[in-house]
Amino acid sequence: MIIGRGLIANLFTERDGDGTVFFASGVSNSLETREEEFSREENLIKQTISNNPEKTFVYFSTCSIYDSSKTGSDYVLHKLKMEQLVKHSCNKYLILRVSNAVGAGGNPNLLMNYLMRSVNNKETINVHTKATRNLIDAEDIKNITFQLLEKDELNRIINVAYIQNYAIIEILEIIERFYNKKLELNLIKSGSGYDINVPDVESYFKINGLTDKESYLCKILEKYYS
Repeated sequence: MIIGRGLIANLFTERDGDGTVFFASGVSNSLETREEEFSREENLIKQTISNNPEKTFVYFSTCSIYDSSKTGSDYVLHKLKMEQLVKHSCNKYLILRVSNAVGAGGNPNLLMNYLMRSVNNKETINVHTKATRNLIDAEDIKNITFQLLEKDELNRIINVAYIQNYAIIEILEIIERFYNKKLELNLIKSGSGYDINVPDVESYFKINGLTDKESYLCKILEKYYS
């Protein structure tokens, strides 16, 4: 069973009929403050768990929980509350904290969609030189999730993110080399980032030869933006 219609939810259509609930519907905007949006997700989680008590419940949370600039925000507090709700309501669950997913389609305001739209429109891009982000191919999220389920890695909270962060300026430099074009950048000395520990998924990237961060991003560009 798949709950949601976005980038993450669409990854799991091939497993729609098995004994797993893939819950990828809810508040995705880290700047959200409307109580009705938080209540909507909470009520949907409660209803879905109640209607499917025998199924493994996979909840897609966020690595934004580790962002010190969002500590205490309505969004982070809500996501932590939803994790606890799943943890205490399900016999079998898997909570996956996901970083910045990159895939086909998705919200146009996602980082890579925004950057590539700006590049294609030949717009000047404001770059916060101290900002970093963790980019992960949506296909890798799917593969890692399936592996964790197959290994029965249940009743745990696991970070699903790439093994290294990218500076925003680094992402744009790789884009410049990949497309062989000069971008118009406005450099701003500000921004921040946060580290994500990935002990449970690090071996996936090593086994699949995905440890070179420039090569990894180039494959993402080729797959989704060529």
